[in-house]
Amino acid sequence: MGANTSQVSDLSDNPSLKALVGTESISENDPFWNQLISFTFISPTSSGDSKLLEEAVIPLAKVFIENNPRTGNFGALVRIFLGRTKELKISTECQDQLFIWQAHNALFMIRCLLKVFIREMSEEELHLQFSYQERAPGSCGGGQDLLEELLSNLIHLIVEVPLLDITYSILFEAVTTLLVFFSYQLFHKDILRDGLIYQHIMNGRCLCLTSRLVKTLLYNFIRQEKCPPPATHIFEPKDEGGLLYGLASGVASGLWSVFTLGGAGSKARIDQEHDPLPLSNQSLLLLLVLANLTDGPHWPNPYRQAITCFRNTQDTSSMSVEQPHTFQINFNSLYTALCEQQRSDQATLLLYTLLHQNANMRTYMLSRTDMDNLVLPILEILYHVEDRNSHHVYMALIILLILTEDDAFNRSIHEVVLKNISWYTERSLTEISLGSLLILVVIRTIQFNMTRTRDKYLHTNCLAALANMSAQFRCLHQYAAQRIISLFALLSKKHNKVLEQATQSLRGRQGDNTALPDYAQDLNVIEEVIRMMLEIINSCLCNSLHHNPNLVYALLYKRELFEQFRMHPSFQDIMQNLDTVIGFFSQRLEQAGSDLSVERVQEVIMKGAQALPTDRLKKFPELKFKYVEEDQPEDFFIPYVWSLVFNSGVGLHWSPHGIELFSMDSG
Repeated sequence: MGANTSQVSDLSDNPSLKALVGTESISENDPFWNQLISFTFISPTSSGDSKLLEEAVIPLAKVFIENNPRTGNFGALVRIFLGRTKELKISTECQDQLFIWQAHNALFMIRCLLKVFIREMSEEELHLQFSYQERAPGSCGGGQDLLEELLSNLIHLIVEVPLLDITYSILFEAVTTLLVFFSYQLFHKDILRDGLIYQHIMNGRCLCLTSRLVKTLLYNFIRQEKCPPPATHIFEPKDEGGLLYGLASGVASGLWSVFTLGGAGSKARIDQEHDPLPLSNQSLLLLLVLANLTDGPHWPNPYRQAITCFRNTQDTSSMSVEQPHTFQINFNSLYTALCEQQRSDQATLLLYTLLHQNANMRTYMLSRTDMDNLVLPILEILYHVEDRNSHHVYMALIILLILTEDDAFNRSIHEVVLKNISWYTERSLTEISLGSLLILVVIRTIQFNMTRTRDKYLHTNCLAALANMSAQFRCLHQYAAQRIISLFALLSKKHNKVLEQATQSLRGRQGDNTALPDYAQDLNVIEEVIRMMLEIINSCLCNSLHHNPNLVYALLYKRELFEQFRMHPSFQDIMQNLDTVIGFFSQRLEQAGSDLSVERVQEVIMKGAQALPTDRLKKFPELKFKYVEEDQPEDFFIPYVWSLVFNSGVGLHWSPHGIELFSMDSG
């Protein structure tokens, strides 16, 4: 090769690439391969740079698709990579950067080509691209399934090669290549439940590495290793004549001496600063893809099994034979990483997955005395609901719902006192309990939902979390108490508005009742929510009245809101207790005199709370809601996970044209 290539647009004219995709077979013993994979570059980490690269690769790949059946050069490239990786672990121990560097370059080329192949052909056609054998002398092709060999090799690489500065890039590339293999799902509207890649990963030679792969991906997420500076994992040009490593032939230039996309050499460094954790992010995305694969026709998803049953390293009990893919991991490190990374959809989805599916991890989390480190980031997601996609908000709410299923959690959050919550800007909260803050944020989310998205499932889950907590409400902050009553006021106003609209519609139609069912449905929904709010208030009054003078104060201050519902057949039973409380404290305040100060009113309430006989309040069933995944959860989770890969995969770009799994504005 001659001149160095520094522009992506030059790739189509690169002699080595033209030879690779051309019509002539190239023996695996040919020095060409050493030359081909001896290039130095900084892998693109932004979608924009990756888009430029893919646009340059597509025409080359399409030519390759036509010629490879005759040349078998793609299979030869794969075997060259496999040959380099056989000694990769030893090369790492010996700090043999050249070996690692060439293996990385070969894999990078395979990944770029695969990404186009997968878009252009079926899995069966892709398998054929692997199976074509070179026809030149020196063929090493045998009868093995090269596709399965590559998949197995990638997993071995990920679990066996230690994460060091010199191996960071090839480990990132191995994880990314596995993601690319699964990207067939992007181009199908229906959930893929079978296929060659699926079978190899789920039930082939890769099966025995299931627990090790899941554990390694989790540790990549936990470690949050930053991408090392380029000098530690690439070869810089020594001079214009060649690279640091010169080939015996004296021709030492490869595809690129320094790979700069669009000539913007500084852009990669900017991207690294913007997303300094590409391996952590990519590993998490691959883990979520694996965990959400559907079960096979005769076997369960082994990766989900591994996620469901892994245990703490401090757990000394014997492993269960009924859990074939179990392993141990440091729960403290995982918990810390989860707390620190909740700003991303994928970290929140991992937290949900572990809370919902891994009983060991759920028990550990709920036993922590620093739950505020986990809950506060979730509340911040909800507080900025208008800036988050609907799926992220939904997962955050489900996490709260799962946590509030635990009574100890509901008690403990009122004992954690927080000061100066910087992201809560509506009011100055110099001091508030975690429990009161949770109530404030969840009710704010309901109010936002009622005025904007009107998602029934969202406010149902919000109310379910509040209901689970209600019997344990303790010392509610005055703002939290006021927000509970203000939500009821908003519901009352909407109830009256729908009633008025229904009445006007009936009058205007002079007996034609065809439009009334719509109003009846709206009214039923609002009345269900009003009933739920009354039950939440009632639960608090019945179980912890003496702990919540601020709620009683807010209730008395807005007592007129409840008048219209006293005789309503849907609320009559639950209103009896509220009437009793309002009447009891109103009488006490009247006896205390007129023109009472706020402090005096609170004093009367505090004393009255101790004097009110509990048997005067009617007992209702305990409010308890449990989260249950809907049937066929994959219909929600698989498109969601792949939307995260599409939007957040480091250095990956897919054109939106042809994406069938989700709409471009979903989430």
